[in-house]
Amino acid sequence: PQLAWKVSGLGSGFSSVAVADGRIYTMGKKGGSTKMIALSTIQGSVIWEADMGAGANPNCTPTVDGDRIYGLTHSGELVCVSAKDGKILWQRNFPTDFKGRMESGWGYSESPVIDGDNLVCTPGGNSAVMVALNKVTGELIWSAEMPATAGDRGQDGAGYSSIVISEIAGRKQYIQLTGRGVLGVDAASGKLLWLYNRIANSTANIPTPIVKGDYIFCSTGYGTGAALIQIHDRNGQFQVEEKYFLEAKKLQNHHGGMLLIGDYIYCGHGHNQGFPVCLNMMTGEYAWGPERGVGSGSAAILYADGHLYFRYQSGDMALIEATPTGYKLKGKFRTDEVNGQSWPHPVIAGKKLYLRDQGTLMVYDIAK
Repeated sequence: PQLAWKVSGLGSGFSSVAVADGRIYTMGKKGGSTKMIALSTIQGSVIWEADMGAGANPNCTPTVDGDRIYGLTHSGELVCVSAKDGKILWQRNFPTDFKGRMESGWGYSESPVIDGDNLVCTPGGNSAVMVALNKVTGELIWSAEMPATAGDRGQDGAGYSSIVISEIAGRKQYIQLTGRGVLGVDAASGKLLWLYNRIANSTANIPTPIVKGDYIFCSTGYGTGAALIQIHDRNGQFQVEEKYFLEAKKLQNHHGGMLLIGDYIYCGHGHNQGFPVCLNMMTGEYAWGPERGVGSGSAAILYADGHLYFRYQSGDMALIEATPTGYKLKGKFRTDEVNGQSWPHPVIAGKKLYLRDQGTLMVYDIAK
């Protein structure tokens, strides 16, 4: 596709972009501090920058909710800023306010989730593994406590996934992958309802789980694997039933994410690999794959208009038809710049493909 425009000077980090109301929101480390940046969708001119404090390169993609934008720094500073001018409206610190911690050293990475009047996020503290805050004031509404025995696998703390809002076994729940595995939290009270520990590894638990009805599909890398679980409400006690577990050699999504389209899951398979695969979610059987793919390293993926957009760590892009009938590569190209690992997830808005690569944002016209 044709490069419509690109802009540089956005700072370092692995944040992707959120596009809304003619604006692009992202984060980057510039001059020793983390900035949230608002750009115009017309040629990427900077509208404002907000200083979120000193720290390492950010991983979070900002969350947009009307006139407020929410972002999370590498060290756990949660900041709410005004969309109008970038003024900071409130902030909370995960380690200080909630005794939060990451399971390992790559820093907080989730995008905060807005649900009605609440902002839900994952500090990772044992007394506050997940919290709900008033999205306008930042005031604490509830905090979810980890059980004393969370299982042998993994480590305490937040993972690298983002929260999924769901209705499971008749109860509204927030689903999250943490350092101790996948868990479900009651949306109204913050009570931890269940925990599935087997999918956890001790290095980094990254891909966001997939929820369909009462079923949850989850996967992690580092030689772990993938699983389908079903959640049951048995007289008010929630229980986890493992439907199947796939060993790492069969399926492991390191990072880059997984997509459910119809009855099939599409993702990149392999530790530090993005071999395209298509898996029947309910049976755990391959429809096709793993394929070699056009790039190397993990693949961050996106779905639009019947097609998968695979962005490889190597800077290569692939367009793959989203069909269980076979691997159908429709096109490929190499991005205009490769400034390191091309990890930020691809974004499509307004028939444009947005690819953040460290300090550069590349925007491709994909209307055709």
